[in-house]
Amino acid sequence: MGHGGDVISELTTDHREVDDLFLEIEKATPGSDERKRLADQLTIELVRHSVAEEQHLYPAVRKYVPGGDALADKEIADHGRVEEVLKSLEGLAADDPQFNHVIVKLRTEVEAHVRDEENNLFVRLRAVCPPGDLEELGDKIRTAKKLAPTRPHPSTPSSPPGNKLLAPGIGLVDRARDFVTGRGK
Repeated sequence: MGHGGDVISELTTDHREVDDLFLEIEKATPGSDERKRLADQLTIELVRHSVAEEQHLYPAVRKYVPGGDALADKEIADHGRVEEVLKSLEGLAADDPQFNHVIVKLRTEVEAHVRDEENNLFVRLRAVCPPGDLEELGDKIRTAKKLAPTRPHPSTPSSPPGNKLLAPGIGLVDRARDFVTGRGK
C-alpha cells in the first residue's frame, strides 16, 4: 500500500502496515534477533504515527467534530497506554520470557485503538471536514512522521503546543541514536 492522499487514507495505510508487522513478529522465530528487529520497527512506526496524530489529527477532530474534545482526549489516552507498553518492550530482549506477553498486550491495545479510529473517528471526521482540509492534513501528517521521535517518550506532552515544539528535537536525537546503533535498518 502506498502513502499519500488525505489524512484518513494516510493513517489507514499506517494501520495496515502495523497489522503486517504484528503478523511478521508472530511468524518470526521466538527469541530471535529478527523478532527484536521487527519489534523495533513496529515501535518506530507506532511512535511516529502517534506523534503525527497528536500534532494534527486530534486538533482537527476538536475543531470539526461535534463532541471532538472528548473523542480526541480518549484517543490520546489510548496513545498513552500504548506508549507505556512500548516503553516496557523497548528494554526487553526477544528471548526474555516477558517479550511475548508484552507483544500480545501491545497488539490488543493497538487493535482496539485502530478499530475505534477507523469505525468511529474517521467516519465522523470525514462527514464534517472539507475534503481540501483532509488533503492538507494528510500532507501535515506525512511531514510530521518524518520529524517525529522513533522511541517511546511517555512523559512528553501529547497535545499542542508542547508536542509540536518538542517532538522535532526529540526525533532528531532518536534518529541519531538509531543511526549509531543500526536500529530500524
